[in-house]
Amino acid sequence: MGNFKITVSIITLGLSSSLFGQQDIQFTQYFDNMLAVNPAYAGSNKALNATAIHREQWVGMEGRPRSTTFSLHSPLSYENIGLGFTAVNDIVGPIQQTAFYGDFSYTLNFKKSRGKLSLGIKGGINLLNSRTDLLNTIDVNDPHLMTNVQNQINPNFGGGIYYHTPDFFMGISAPKIIEKGFGSSTTARERRHYFFTAGGVLNLSKNQIWKLRPTTMVKYTSGAPLALDLSAAAIYNETLWIGLSHRWGDSFGGFVQYQVSNQFKVGIAYDQTVTEFSGFNKGTYEALLSYDFVFKKAGIISPRFF
Repeated sequence: MGNFKITVSIITLGLSSSLFGQQDIQFTQYFDNMLAVNPAYAGSNKALNATAIHREQWVGMEGRPRSTTFSLHSPLSYENIGLGFTAVNDIVGPIQQTAFYGDFSYTLNFKKSRGKLSLGIKGGINLLNSRTDLLNTIDVNDPHLMTNVQNQINPNFGGGIYYHTPDFFMGISAPKIIEKGFGSSTTARERRHYFFTAGGVLNLSKNQIWKLRPTTMVKYTSGAPLALDLSAAAIYNETLWIGLSHRWGDSFGGFVQYQVSNQFKVGIAYDQTVTEFSGFNKGTYEALLSYDFVFKKAGIISPRFF
């Protein structure tokens, strides 16, 4: 575990350096977690939806990253307006960050097209705690590791655009616009992240029993490499989802999701890093629960694809 303690020290030192670039969590099942990165997604599935994802990264390593997200969103009775709420808890070694955000979207409908264009904004707070004094350090007097951060509140806001049809979606967003510093550091800051997401659904058979849903997410952060996520899921009878995923230069994985009913979906995912950490862990696991609450007599015609 000595190598990992060094790794955690490097991550923590990153809080006090300009190298701390990527901070927002990325999930393997990101396609079911759109609200976390794009507020314009709020209310897009015409039902009150609740989704929870828990991620255990690099299992077997002491102090590994653990992340949990919960989102809730719905259109209002006037369906052009959607509201949402997102909560995220992220722990990496001695650092814990908790975020609470509210989301608002307004949707434009087009008379001659099935497409819908949504504009969204989000606002909330990030609550940061760190116990850097718990780290094993070479220099016990290192000033960067002598001061803990307790319940530091960083307010933030962001926005996004989301276009979708029954067979295609595309979104652009920046969920956190303010770049506020951490603790007493003058260089470590919350970095602005830009997201681009896109995907669609294709019929693979004439009877539409088999479908293919490719998706992608691109993330850009100043001071960090461009992050690219790719996934493709084969969907059987709108019930069973079997997919593969790849984070460019980082990991390969797969996921299985089961549509228990038109309203309830469960899923699991696994990926293995191809970086130098691969020899020190047993992979990354995710679990997903998603439920659509229906209050209209018409109900849900079929499970949603995004």
